[in-house]
Amino acid sequence: MKDIQILVATHKKYKMPESDIYLPIHVGREGKEDLGYQGDNEGDNISDKNGNYCELTGLYWAWKNLNCKYVGLSHYRRYFVGSKNETFITNYKSASKSILGENEIKELMKNYDIILPKKRNYFIENVRSHYKNAHNIEDLEETQKIINDKYPDYLEAFETVMNKKTLHLYNMFVLKKELFNEYCEWLFDILLELEKRIDISNYDSYQSRIYGFISERLFNVWVEYKQLNVKELKVTNLDKINNFKKANNFILRKLHKVSS
Repeated sequence: MKDIQILVATHKKYKMPESDIYLPIHVGREGKEDLGYQGDNEGDNISDKNGNYCELTGLYWAWKNLNCKYVGLSHYRRYFVGSKNETFITNYKSASKSILGENEIKELMKNYDIILPKKRNYFIENVRSHYKNAHNIEDLEETQKIINDKYPDYLEAFETVMNKKTLHLYNMFVLKKELFNEYCEWLFDILLELEKRIDISNYDSYQSRIYGFISERLFNVWVEYKQLNVKELKVTNLDKINNFKKANNFILRKLHKVSS
């Protein structure tokens, strides 16, 4: 059993970290070409749900199949920033990127329950209204009903998160495997029930990623309910973010929702 395993969710070949604590995992591997990475379609898995669950198919695989003391998630272009320059992704566009390494994780986990990305601030809207503007609010409302039915003790935490203007995104984290198992049992119980209650057959390819979107909000609810001691770290994106395109896509989605 390894001490630390950080999944690197990917759907294509990419330059990976030079540390064995990072485990590249091919999410949505079922029926796809072998990339040479660990597939999320081995053992107990939901790999065929990747189009709707996104990186969560990798989380499910880790929950059911991975044995380690600490577990985490990064993305093939997105990592926690380390301060000790101990782990690198080299030869990336003729440069090296320093990312969170094993020694620093072990030091941080002596004093914190979980490592999360710094929160995004929505400024002019709260988490609930942002979801309404970007996605289908009925899905979030149905999620709340499921929590009321199955986990009523979490309702207060749900309302607290929905009324905030900040949110931890990307489903990125590092925490003890025991806590991770507890989270996954809670999360997938809710999402698999939600899958039974809603119809997404008419959703486009973006909105079809619904369970990934919902899970980002639920992760914050779980952290709020558990009152975990959180260490926030910056996140680096290996590719330049086109903020204009990102904002334009958001506006187009919002206009489409208004017209429909």
